[in-house]
Amino acid sequence: MSATVAEILIDTLYQIGVRQIFGVVGDALNPLTDAIRRDKRIEWIGVRHEEGAALAAAGQAKLTGRLAVCCGTTGPGANHLVAGLYEARKDHAPVLAISGGVPAARRGTDYLQENSPDLLFRDVAAYSQIVTSADQAPAVFHQAIAQAYAQRGVAHLNLPADIIGARTSHTVPSLHTLRERAELAPPPSDIQAAAELINAAGSVAIFAGNGCRGAIDQVLALASKLQAPVMHTFRGKDLMAYDHPHWIGGVGLIGGAPGTDALQAAELMLMLGSDYPYSEFLPTKSKVIQIDERGFVLGRRAPVTLGITGSVGPSVRALLEKVEGKTDGSFLQKVNGERERWNAKLDSAADIKRQHKKIKPQSLARTLSDLADDDATFVVDTGVVTLWCGNWIRQRGQQRILASFNNAAVGTSLGQANGIQALDRQRQVVVAVGDGGFTMLLGEFMTSVEHKLPLKVVVFNNREWGLVHLEMEEAGMPAFEGSEFPNADFAAFARACGGQGFTARTPDELQESLQQLLAAPGPAVLDVFIDPSELPVMPHIKMEQIWRFGLAKVRESLIAMKGG
Repeated sequence: MSATVAEILIDTLYQIGVRQIFGVVGDALNPLTDAIRRDKRIEWIGVRHEEGAALAAAGQAKLTGRLAVCCGTTGPGANHLVAGLYEARKDHAPVLAISGGVPAARRGTDYLQENSPDLLFRDVAAYSQIVTSADQAPAVFHQAIAQAYAQRGVAHLNLPADIIGARTSHTVPSLHTLRERAELAPPPSDIQAAAELINAAGSVAIFAGNGCRGAIDQVLALASKLQAPVMHTFRGKDLMAYDHPHWIGGVGLIGGAPGTDALQAAELMLMLGSDYPYSEFLPTKSKVIQIDERGFVLGRRAPVTLGITGSVGPSVRALLEKVEGKTDGSFLQKVNGERERWNAKLDSAADIKRQHKKIKPQSLARTLSDLADDDATFVVDTGVVTLWCGNWIRQRGQQRILASFNNAAVGTSLGQANGIQALDRQRQVVVAVGDGGFTMLLGEFMTSVEHKLPLKVVVFNNREWGLVHLEMEEAGMPAFEGSEFPNADFAAFARACGGQGFTARTPDELQESLQQLLAAPGPAVLDVFIDPSELPVMPHIKMEQIWRFGLAKVRESLIAMKGG
């Protein structure tokens, strides 16, 4: 019995667990959207910009590890997908991107909206294919989805207008193989060697990355057995609660001094499931054991004494059976004392009493953190807002924190949050975004309203590109006028879209406005006017950097006195 290529694709996606597809309707995709309409098992979520579709799919895939799907039609529609797809590529999330194509008979004639999808998607996609016949399509569907899972990245299919509506009697083979990648067991000899190194070390520090997700209970059991502090990457911040006795915090600028110092001071660092790129914060004198299922990342950020190819779960379970328990808890106690002093410093910066007439961004991040649900998902944008949230959100319960971790792209949070909220409209999803990032894809708030996605947007409004401003001042340069800008009334914008909008301009308004935002029944925006002059607390900032900040401030004052 034959079916159209579009019908086969929709049935395949449903069979493997896909429940939403994000995109913008249009010509070449018409047979696909019509198949979705007639099938009724998958929800079509029409977005306002194809980049928003790719971001929504990336957000879903990053949160769940399962395949998510986005669409863009011929030419420009496909082009718009690419920027958002880098979120999935850089954060290793399985996404299937579908683009429409010009009819095969027209290809190569500079036809309207014709492009070269094999070139366009070459960098962002682990697999990219133009489907050239209906009979070929089912096997290509299988290969694309299999590659997205195996490579943990983007697979792209270009479906020309004359193919997607064509019929075939072929079916997608071996559907049961289209699933998340299985865990990889480490070589027993490597585990034995690691246990011997750990047993010989007087102090051990554990550095946990996103590869520990699903295995954090075993990691904490190992930490307890070894009397070891646990540090994390920014992506691993939500692996464990901030008040856990072994949790020391992050490393680097989106972290704190205690974690950075503990990695340097330990005799041995156990690096689990992380390809942390900032090697300047990793130890240079300690012994390092790195465990990761991606063998190619071993030793590329810091020299390792032993690199083990294996997933964190089976590797740590094997280590628990081999390592000897440590009874000397002095290293952990020392690091915990430093953590308590650092936390007090963060608490002081967030204290409502120091705000005077201006809302401090630390207070905003901390208050938002404390008021959010125990199972809330925070989606944090890129920029100085990343520093505020990375350091002042105190994760607890089943809370999740997502961001543009490795792509570090501004303006991605709202699109990702739409995808995450679509998974569960009852779960609280909170967007923390700067004013610059919010305006980049402002139309995606209309997607939230149209599809009844009740996410809550908190705009850290400093009226400038905050991180760019900081980078200029760190270099000793006065902030360029292009880093500052006027804004729309974001609360009024939210109301004009059909959502709810609130504004906080003074410290006295902060708590009540946040409570109103979080209690709003549908999508809502809170526009918070924060103090733009506030500097984040960064570990081990050098004296010459402090001097350059001061020099930049003097230059800015002189420019202001001269009228620019």
